[in-house]
Amino acid sequence: MSLNGQVALVTGASRGIGRAVALKLAKEGAAVVVTATTVESAQRTADEIVASGGKALALKVDVSSVDEVESLFKEAVAAFGKVDILVNNAGITKDGLLLRMKESDWDAVIDVNLKGAFNCIREAAKLMSKARYGRIVNVSSVVGEMGNPGQANYCASKAGMIGLTKSVAKELARRNVTVNAVTPGFIETDMTAELGEKTKEALMEQIPMGRLGSGDDIANAVYFLVAESGSYITGHVLSVNGGMYM
Repeated sequence: MSLNGQVALVTGASRGIGRAVALKLAKEGAAVVVTATTVESAQRTADEIVASGGKALALKVDVSSVDEVESLFKEAVAAFGKVDILVNNAGITKDGLLLRMKESDWDAVIDVNLKGAFNCIREAAKLMSKARYGRIVNVSSVVGEMGNPGQANYCASKAGMIGLTKSVAKELARRNVTVNAVTPGFIETDMTAELGEKTKEALMEQIPMGRLGSGDDIANAVYFLVAESGSYITGHVLSVNGGMYM
């Protein structure tokens, strides 16, 4: 397994994309620190990993909190000795049209999605720079590239992640730390499963491949970037959207 001996930390890993990424990295041999906003939800993913013969640690964290993120990385190092891979997947939405959007809804989304990624990258960079090895992947979104009505806060946070990715990639490249972003399109999740048929049909019309993506599609892209296959790739934005945005 290509990630044997490595330690991965995946935020927002209780379900959906984060869960799929955590399971994939564990399958490839990494010990995985699974985080979520509650220990119970993180533990479900960690239990799946352990049941499959892997190593996992479930931790609660609010990524928008500097103190909690610092504690998170200390606990990860105490448990596994290091952090080789960071996947920033934690994110929230608080959708609304611009003229009706509350300041608190803007702040909450930026704090979790963008500041949260910054907080985690800064802590990871301390460890990875010293080790002269690291892989960081930020899970952005297709709407961070193309925009979307009613999601000014979410689109801004995801576009910000792309700029953050490119900047940090330039700073850390000489330390053998790669920093890349993945931009998922519409992915099969609990939320999309509840959409009506007409809404799903409208979504499909925007996707040349004619289907929603899966969590595994994104997990495979993340794995490509953190494995040896991605060792000479940094500052890249990998679109996984079925052709929805080119």
